[in-house]
Amino acid sequence: MAAFIAARREARRIPRGVSCRALGVSPSWLYTWAARARAGTLPPRAARRERLAAAVKRLFATHHGQRGSAVITAGLRDAGWRVSENTVAALMRERGLAARPKHRRKATTRPARGRWRAPDLVKRDFPAAKLNCKWYGDGTEIPTGEGQLSLASVMDAASRKILGFTLSGHHGAAAAHGALALAITARGGQVPGVIMHTGQGSEYTARAFRAACQRTGAAPSMGRPGSALDNAVSGAWHSTVQFELRRTGHFATKAAARAGAAAWIEDYTTRRRHSACQMMPPVRYEQMLAAGEAA
Repeated sequence: MAAFIAARREARRIPRGVSCRALGVSPSWLYTWAARARAGTLPPRAARRERLAAAVKRLFATHHGQRGSAVITAGLRDAGWRVSENTVAALMRERGLAARPKHRRKATTRPARGRWRAPDLVKRDFPAAKLNCKWYGDGTEIPTGEGQLSLASVMDAASRKILGFTLSGHHGAAAAHGALALAITARGGQVPGVIMHTGQGSEYTARAFRAACQRTGAAPSMGRPGSALDNAVSGAWHSTVQFELRRTGHFATKAAARAGAAAWIEDYTTRRRHSACQMMPPVRYEQMLAAGEAA
């Protein structure tokens, strides 16, 4: 209770007296608690909670305020704490430590006018237990002082690893094909049987993209036009990219945006914990999956 009152004063500038009256506690009790905290004589349970709260705040700051209670809990456990996610979530609420809110992502898909469409082989069954079973492709735009920079990517559903991506000045077939080509190269040049799931944008119905799938054994798959939920995994990832790059500041040039986006993707792939990867970074989780498949 005392920690909550102190946190409200720090985060919201609510006077201690106001909080005490609202919560029905004695101000003298609060001041006694504060004196004990300064002297380091709090009861063991309260002292542990204060140390835990400080550790939560440090991890939240380390992640630039962009991670929720699940990631913070995993980091605490790695550091030796025995703590539940509910406890961490409560401490974060008390101290006003909230990760990013949800935002709607601006659609960049332009449905093609041609007749060819691939069937939907995923049907919103997004997870995959094995590597190279389902891939997801999508694109988004990153604003800069020189205009929009287009990001196209390919993700493996099993590990959430970004296998290939391109950053270019134009959102089109060349960018989508380039991301796919890099992903195929990363997987050895042939991917027989993998489902390559995308939207129905013209960049994915283009002949070059279709030919690359046919040449390497990938099976094209497409959600319905205008339905973001049919490609929700890739769409959510691109929304996260947009939001977190905006938080780093405005990019004056496309060159700066390219460097910033590439660095962010490298951090995501090698260091960022993901709930779908048992709170491991995609690279580490993929290594675990690969070892299991080899065994």
